[in-house]
Amino acid sequence: MAINKDSNGYTFTFAITLVVTVGTILALLAAGLKDRQDRNEEVKKQLDILSAILDVDKKKIDRSNAEENFKKFVDLDKAIVLNNKGEVLEGIYDIKGNVVEGKAFDVDIRKEFKDKKRNAEHRNYPLFLGEDEKGKTVYVMPLIGNGLWGPIWGNICLGADMNTIKGASFGHKGETPGLGAEITQNFFINGWVGEKITTEDYSFAPFKVVKDNSGATADSKVDGITGGTITSKGVEEMANRCLEVYVSYFNNLKTK
Repeated sequence: MAINKDSNGYTFTFAITLVVTVGTILALLAAGLKDRQDRNEEVKKQLDILSAILDVDKKKIDRSNAEENFKKFVDLDKAIVLNNKGEVLEGIYDIKGNVVEGKAFDVDIRKEFKDKKRNAEHRNYPLFLGEDEKGKTVYVMPLIGNGLWGPIWGNICLGADMNTIKGASFGHKGETPGLGAEITQNFFINGWVGEKITTEDYSFAPFKVVKDNSGATADSKVDGITGGTITSKGVEEMANRCLEVYVSYFNNLKTK
């Protein structure tokens, strides 16, 4: 019997077949590329952390040698995970708030921040320990928040005094080029270097990202991005929310 290609039945069957075929192909591609995607994410995280500790461009660190340099400057055996009170966890929180087996590098702070099912009290705060080019101890604290168009993130590197910012790196998913996207540029990052995260009595010193150009002359102030006010304020909010947790941990160490 001849098939009537003009019939509704034929069109419907063809559409279903096409959708199933394309869907199957995409699913197979996603499964096949998952290991490579996971690896790319791992390398990107390594580069972000290294960028807070070092001038990666000067040291010619890129995806090809990120893992080698990460092992050289970061000691994952000393990395820890904190709760929102700055207390050390013996593992990591799962989505239900149970402490399960896991390590600091396993924590996906972007996924946790985005997940509406996760209670904010049960977010994990990784802390990485390493050394700078002179062999001095540094501490790297990952940050996560919201910009104008999507998530923003960063890493703040403290020196051995657990107080002075020695470096930073910032990233974003969809901020406007030439405006909010400028948080990745050195002129913005350099504004954080030398700042303290606590006052003389070890109280947390909240930051203000300002647009009046007073950041270079005032403590706890960083000059924001011209035309990128919302993104700048997003950096301010995520820095203060996350750094306060780490300050609690460092203060506990100093008083022991």
